[in-house]
Amino acid sequence: MTKKVFVSGCYDMLHSGHVAFFAEAAQHGDLYVGIGSDSTIKELKGRPTINTDSERLYMVSAIKHVKKAWINSGGGLLDFDREIRELKPDIFFVNEDGYTPDKLKLCKEIGAELLVSKRLPHGNLPARSTTSLRQVCNIPYRLDLAGGWLDQPFVSEHYPGPVITIGIHPDYHFNDRSGMSSSTRKKAIQLWQTDIPEGDRELLAKTLFSFENPPGTKVISGSQDSIGIVFPGVNKLNYEKGKYWPESIEPITDKDTLSFIEDHLWLITLSPRIGDFDVLANTDINPEKAKALADAAELCWTAIQNKDLKNLGTAMRLSFEAQVAMFPNMVNPAILEILDNYKDQALGWKLSGAGGGGYLVLVSDKPVENALQVRIVGG
Repeated sequence: MTKKVFVSGCYDMLHSGHVAFFAEAAQHGDLYVGIGSDSTIKELKGRPTINTDSERLYMVSAIKHVKKAWINSGGGLLDFDREIRELKPDIFFVNEDGYTPDKLKLCKEIGAELLVSKRLPHGNLPARSTTSLRQVCNIPYRLDLAGGWLDQPFVSEHYPGPVITIGIHPDYHFNDRSGMSSSTRKKAIQLWQTDIPEGDRELLAKTLFSFENPPGTKVISGSQDSIGIVFPGVNKLNYEKGKYWPESIEPITDKDTLSFIEDHLWLITLSPRIGDFDVLANTDINPEKAKALADAAELCWTAIQNKDLKNLGTAMRLSFEAQVAMFPNMVNPAILEILDNYKDQALGWKLSGAGGGGYLVLVSDKPVENALQVRIVGG
């Protein structure tokens, strides 16, 4: 009996990478495709689709590898929940950057096997992604490794300290509210279109910070976002008590150090935030907790300088624990359950984003199955 294979996605701006993905999936059986609705894609990606869901359904259905396609009825990353339970596929086939622990959990519930593609292009065709076709934009994203929140005066007024950031090449499309400074990056694209211009990096970062936070802004975005996007490599941003801008910025851009970080960071995609979310609700900030965060960031910087993987993991874990102690809404039971599943594979961990929608960032000396890795922007 022929197996049933299920895939789901946006499939906007249909390209050879999509067709190669369908062809690879169809090697395992009859292929059924669930397509994200226009409203779901806007919710997840923060932008409208180029082609409507009816157009995308028409194009996907016309591909010879596809037995049947439809528009998923739900929302969020598991917008296909009802359809996959009705289909009862033998295989759920996903791209490497489409894997999430929630999809694995769902497969176990319905008795399906989760298979992960490696995005292999067809023949001698180039590898394609919708992100690469949508725009040629080299403006980075930003990920903080430790000390995040100390760029906010309402935290640093209790105890000052550093934030450690890395600039990340835009190899993936990181969604809004994912902890990768996507909103600040959008402002950078408005300013500079496709590339960070030449010039004094701190002046450029201040320009971006001012553009994102014009006079009268009630909620000021942290300056680590603009600095992390503009400055290449890994940077230590030294914040004084109650200040929006760091007193100094210490960069490291040598290839060996950046490779050390790249080789040992692994990202697991988390499900979107659920319902109304306020990360600032129930905060409990005091000097002792802010000092714990600052101390963890100092340890992180020393570990990076020494290429000390064990202490890098310890520092990121301590930073995460200090953040959650002050902002308990950063985590929820679903996030903690996923974290518990990975603790024995990692030397340390943190969250990008808060309350869901971002990534569980792991430090590990061994590959983490189905996790993403990033490239740090060099000097």
